[in-house]
Amino acid sequence: MNVVPSAAAKFFCPMCPGVESDKPGDCPTCGMALERNPSYVSPARTVYTCPMHPEVRQEGPGDCSKCGMPLEPIQISDDDTDDEAELKLLLRKLWIGAALALPVFVSAMAMMVPGLSSGGEMPAWRRWGEFILATPVIFWTGDFIWRRAWNSVRHRSANMYTLLGLGIGTAYVFSIAALLAPGFFPHEMQHGGQAGLYFESAAIITVLAVFGEYLQERARRRTGRAVRALLDLAPRTARRVRDDREEDAPLDQIQVGDLLRVRPGEKVPLDGVIIEGASNIDESMLTGEPIPAEKSAGDRVIGATVNQTGGFVMRAEKVGADTLLAQIVQMVAQAQRSRAPIQALADRVSSYFVPAVIICAVATFAAWMIWGPSPNLSYAITNAVAVLIIACPCALGLATPMSIMVGIGRGAQLGILIRDAAALQRAEKVTHVVTDKTGTLTEGRPVLSGLHADAAIGEEKLLSWAAALEAGSEHPLARAVVNAADKRALRKPVVEAFSSVTGAGVTGRIDGQHVRAGKRSWLEKEGVTIKPEFDAASEHLLSQGGTVIWLSIEQVVAGVLALSDKIKPSTADAISRLHQMGLKVVMLTGDHATTAKAVAKVLSIDDVRAQLTPEDKLRIIEEHRQTGAVIAMAGDGINDAPALAAADVGIAMGTGTDVAIESAAITLVKGDLRGIASALALSRATMKNIRQNLFFAFVYNAAGIPIAAGILYPLTGWLLSPMFAGAAMALSSVSVISNALRLRRVQP
Repeated sequence: MNVVPSAAAKFFCPMCPGVESDKPGDCPTCGMALERNPSYVSPARTVYTCPMHPEVRQEGPGDCSKCGMPLEPIQISDDDTDDEAELKLLLRKLWIGAALALPVFVSAMAMMVPGLSSGGEMPAWRRWGEFILATPVIFWTGDFIWRRAWNSVRHRSANMYTLLGLGIGTAYVFSIAALLAPGFFPHEMQHGGQAGLYFESAAIITVLAVFGEYLQERARRRTGRAVRALLDLAPRTARRVRDDREEDAPLDQIQVGDLLRVRPGEKVPLDGVIIEGASNIDESMLTGEPIPAEKSAGDRVIGATVNQTGGFVMRAEKVGADTLLAQIVQMVAQAQRSRAPIQALADRVSSYFVPAVIICAVATFAAWMIWGPSPNLSYAITNAVAVLIIACPCALGLATPMSIMVGIGRGAQLGILIRDAAALQRAEKVTHVVTDKTGTLTEGRPVLSGLHADAAIGEEKLLSWAAALEAGSEHPLARAVVNAADKRALRKPVVEAFSSVTGAGVTGRIDGQHVRAGKRSWLEKEGVTIKPEFDAASEHLLSQGGTVIWLSIEQVVAGVLALSDKIKPSTADAISRLHQMGLKVVMLTGDHATTAKAVAKVLSIDDVRAQLTPEDKLRIIEEHRQTGAVIAMAGDGINDAPALAAADVGIAMGTGTDVAIESAAITLVKGDLRGIASALALSRATMKNIRQNLFFAFVYNAAGIPIAAGILYPLTGWLLSPMFAGAAMALSSVSVISNALRLRRVQP
């Protein structure tokens, strides 16, 4: 299933499966007009970008013009055939290159091993044999090195492949000259009348570079396994109900509004709403909850979840790239390609590093030519090539992107969706976690927890009249009152002249009497008489963590109803974890102050602000930021969206609204507050990993270049061969990749 539509189009016949066309027209079988397939993605138009330089984009695969790294597709598909082919090609090149380079290496080493060396000239057949075997290794096995090195020159953007190309090219050209014109070289450069060859260095360095490329490609594929596993969960077809007929249709042919039948044991094909039937649905692939969710008519269902006990008919509401599964996949993929601000440090160093290395290589050559022992030209070339090779900044280039890719991929496995690398870096510095109450700390499903009625009216009449009035409201508290009346099987009287007053309550006429239900301040403003007993009852109910609805008949209060939103079972543990991490927890809510303080006391929350508007929440967050605090804001509603956007790190509950999720930098798919602690812990682990990688890369280059230049020679007589420099270069990349892959085992 391709998840991001492209500008290209395919047209299909809704009546004749298999009939497709690149252009609009009529079906050749039934004559009906062909319909456009909104989910079709043309491979030719797939846009590729660089993980390290996202501004570099092009249609089709290729290499980055700035760093030389292979580009990656922006659109994510569950078809990874091309990736498998690339990995297999690299592996084939690695084995063939190693098989050809090994005899060259053995031949060159034989001249240095006592008993194997003849002590005189190397036979011509061996010299030509090294050339014949090394050439395909350098130009076929390592073809990407030359392509990327040339691009770096053409675009005037020196990078690691510039150094690799210079090092391998210098060793190869020098060896060709020594093979074809040995007499051209001065006597001090000759051994037994022959100039030395460096085919083995050029070949082995190329094989090591391919090995590093293979490890990098393999690591990249591993980071995407969580995403591809999600894609594989999606079914390929859906059973469409149309004109009293049912047929299996490919998923990319399903349109918004289509009716789909889901039978027991089948996967829900797309996001939608149940219109007929009921069932239990296993949503653990998204929420992590092992207990199936009960669903009936009117409930929403998510594509790729598993229907268990009953069958139902649903209406498709989101298809293609709009489904939750597709959005999760794209969000993770985009985040893995994004760059953390810390990457700018590596970029700045690299921009100066490559020219500095070339200057070091030239200086090394000059120093050995002037002060080096005989044959000084041979020493000069050998050490200059070693400097070029060991200084290749592969590890520096991989340090940040590898950790970001693996860290964000691990987050996806844990149900933590991170929008971009910048958010991951900011999350490490968080000092205060600001959270909403309803739906974040609590379940978001209020229930009737108490009521106090005037003795002349009684509890049953109070509840039935309140339910009749609230039945016309969509507010969650209103729904809780209606549900409570239904559970008691109370008859709800007819309401006339119903009216809703925004932010205050509802009003209407029941049995000819004017009835109001809502806030105390509104009733007081309307001139309703409030007896002291109801104020006392209200305070008692509020102190237990409830929200109070006042009901009046004519101009006299008839009673109060308390509605409580249960605290999530995981909330107390989540707050405790945040405190253990040294974080302050602040609750901002629009609920009554007494209710909010009761919840805050139970959960040991550090600071609580109540009766707030969305503007108040935004203002409080700005006030905290001005004091130097780094804010992570957690919320799930539309009213939280401004605060989520203003916070340093916005964290949305996956059970919340699309607006909240769009405004957040991190989304917790499970809607569990413990995910905040996990997300912040993952951020800390990832940033620590990045710093370790940068340390390895910087220290490696700082120590390697002087050694390759021959700084130890005057003291120990030891020099670094270009071949061993290549091995050290590859080893540095392997160490960075291996360190980054440790994040896959992080258990926040």
